[in-house]
Amino acid sequence: MTLPPARLHYAWVILAVATLVVFGALGLARFGYSIVLPAMQTGLGMDNTQAGVLATANLVGYLTLSVIGGALAARYGPRRVITLGLTVAGCAMLLTGRSNAFFTAALWRAVTGLGSGASNVPVMALVSAWFARRRRGMASGVAVAGSSLALIGLGPAVPRILQSYGENGWRVCWYAFGGATLLLAVISLVFLRDRPSQMGLSPLGAGKGEPAPNPGAGALAWGAVYRSPVVWHLGLVYVAFGFSYIIYTTFFVKHLITSGGYTSGEAGKLFMTMGWFSLLCGLIWGAASDVIGRKGALVAVYLIHTVAFSLFALCTSPAGLTISAILFGLSAWSIPAIMAAACGDLLGPRLAPAGLGFITLFFGIGQALGPSVAGIMSDAAGSLSSSFLLAAGVAFLGALAAALLHQSSLRKPG
Repeated sequence: MTLPPARLHYAWVILAVATLVVFGALGLARFGYSIVLPAMQTGLGMDNTQAGVLATANLVGYLTLSVIGGALAARYGPRRVITLGLTVAGCAMLLTGRSNAFFTAALWRAVTGLGSGASNVPVMALVSAWFARRRRGMASGVAVAGSSLALIGLGPAVPRILQSYGENGWRVCWYAFGGATLLLAVISLVFLRDRPSQMGLSPLGAGKGEPAPNPGAGALAWGAVYRSPVVWHLGLVYVAFGFSYIIYTTFFVKHLITSGGYTSGEAGKLFMTMGWFSLLCGLIWGAASDVIGRKGALVAVYLIHTVAFSLFALCTSPAGLTISAILFGLSAWSIPAIMAAACGDLLGPRLAPAGLGFITLFFGIGQALGPSVAGIMSDAAGSLSSSFLLAAGVAFLGALAAALLHQSSLRKPG
């Protein structure tokens, strides 16, 4: 007797769509700014301080909705919130391309951030709901690869658009980013589901005979999120990543052109190279955190970031800059993946969006401060090197803070 082939668990569909959501919410909405920045600065006549403020406006918007979006997703379901968030981000990117002044651009970058926060935080928590603990780090790591796909695609595509459309090239880029994100909003609405129980399933990787959880039952225990010392500690650790990595990614291309002697096309190629190396970083470190623990993985990644940012500040040779990009790529998006898995471990599937949203408040504060501080420092010093050294120091503090976490506290009781 021939057995029918095993049915593909719907968790894999969720994971594929979640990766696309991250591609739009972060890859296009946030990291697209880094590679478009030099042309956009010229077009709008901005200095480095204004460029940093523009990035900060986006991140303040992200910060605002990351907390609210996580709580709304816990209350009303991630699918609705994610779809709405992508729609807002897509429309705001289209309007960014229409901007004719710094203040208008800052407004639409802030609105883009609102949409990004409302979609990225809930989708990462959604992944945790669809995968059991022993596969949660791996799954979160796959989802964050959406950012890597954006780096890989934008690295060669944006310079070509800029060359083809001249002074309006940066506007065409934002139109393309916005249109793609609106398409992803439709895909999310069609394919996402809030929890496995809606389809009569258990999370992928759950033990045999384990009942499908019903996270919709009962009242939400908000105190488990907002009064937990471990959740607060995770948030403080997350600040260091937000502050340090955003300086590196925002001014990456700008530094290569102004200090490294790269052309726009050459900088785009290294940006793409970083993307290729980052493609599996979340999967690798997420899976590693399943084995060695969330704490050990966080410490290791922060130390790698410390070295990468230091090299970028101190080296002007192509070899040193390339090594920096590769090191960052190998660990780039792993911290968000580990944090998403940790929230799933601690809080369970229903409260995970609220928990991830809450610690993203800390992450967002770091992100909001980083570009503005870096821009002011670089205008004062005449170079971005001091800003990258600051990022390296903050990453090292993140490693120390992560080392103080108690491994046993990062496991959900029972």
